[in-house]
Amino acid sequence: MPAIKVLGICGSPRKGNSHFLLTKAVEGAKRAGGKNVEAEIYSLRGKTFQPCQACSFCGKHDGRCALKDDFEELRAKWLAADVILYSVPVYHMGVPGQLKCFIDRLGNSMFGVYRLQLAEAKDTLPKLQKVIGCIAQGVHIFAGQEHTMTSLINHALVMQCIPVTGDLWEAYIGCGAWTQNDIERDALEKLAAARELSAAAAVRAAASLGARCVQMAMIVRAGVLAMRDVLNKDPLYGPLLERLEAGNPTRVP
Repeated sequence: MPAIKVLGICGSPRKGNSHFLLTKAVEGAKRAGGKNVEAEIYSLRGKTFQPCQACSFCGKHDGRCALKDDFEELRAKWLAADVILYSVPVYHMGVPGQLKCFIDRLGNSMFGVYRLQLAEAKDTLPKLQKVIGCIAQGVHIFAGQEHTMTSLINHALVMQCIPVTGDLWEAYIGCGAWTQNDIERDALEKLAAARELSAAAAVRAAASLGARCVQMAMIVRAGVLAMRDVLNKDPLYGPLLERLEAGNPTRVP
């Protein structure tokens, strides 16, 4: 049986608090899945993601983007993953611009990738059924963490994926944290080491989020493969069946 592939995306332009929580989520994922989990952390730090130009190039060229930067590298990893864990700092009550640029172009380009595969001249997306978990942290206690997680959950739904949360009481819709007005990169790590209540809760939330996402991916795989005879009749499940049966990434140009 192919391993559950976990992709942790650190949406911060620096290596710090978001990366720290993401490592805790990945550790939780590995504990839950054991040797059946392959995990990778991809950082947007030092990468370039230009904004979508709405030029429609991807719709006419099988999903290929006219812009040449780091987008297609991350898209390939995103498509190959069973679980995607986003960890981001809050920027203006939302995700950082670099990640938003990736998400915008991901959604638009996927219509181009699947336009002719699924139904000629029909703009739709297949049932990708990837499991997605969200982590958001900010400097202040009410800085938009839940708004940011909600935005990522909406992204998961639009992409025909499954948003999953960690365990109560620490996690409601994802893992939220704050650095108690400390702007340093290691603020959360220091707070967690000191066993500060909210930081310790965030670490537990991140770990449970990673674990629950892997468990849900296992449930999805078992259910889809058990129903392959039924789902094979619906082309919207074709890319999902291909990925789960062969352990191969969804093909892109």
